[in-house]
Amino acid sequence: MEINVTINGQPLTWQVNPGEILLDVLRREGYLSVKWGCGEGDCGACTILVDGQSMRSCLMLVGQIEGRTLTTVESLGTVGEPHPLQAAFVEHGAVQCGYCTPGMLLSAKALVDQGHVPTEDQVREALDGNLCRCTGYKKIIEAVLDAAERMNK
Repeated sequence: MEINVTINGQPLTWQVNPGEILLDVLRREGYLSVKWGCGEGDCGACTILVDGQSMRSCLMLVGQIEGRTLTTVESLGTVGEPHPLQAAFVEHGAVQCGYCTPGMLLSAKALVDQGHVPTEDQVREALDGNLCRCTGYKKIIEAVLDAAERMNK
């Protein structure tokens, strides 16, 4: 079937089997920041934004995205001009192996895009379900709070 989607601001049409897992299609189409983790929606490695909401792509069928807007980390920033969340993650040492980082960044983006500086509890809730085995969460939470403050001044 033909599916129409806007991904990272670019309208696309894909030929897909509607029963395919969205994560598999995204990776096949070159969005490699979306990672395979648990396949059960528990780890957050496959997190994307769907219409601005944090979602697990391993739990979605590609047929569910018809006409929707998707965001992956590929759209956030560049090496020369990182997104404020990316810059804060680096500045606060919130990146270790990097496997969970795209999911963490997108979950944080969905929160800070609400237009206010969140509390630490709100950051913890937004990142709930994004697992990190390397850094712990203190530096990640500090990075999100710092970026949110910068972005919402």
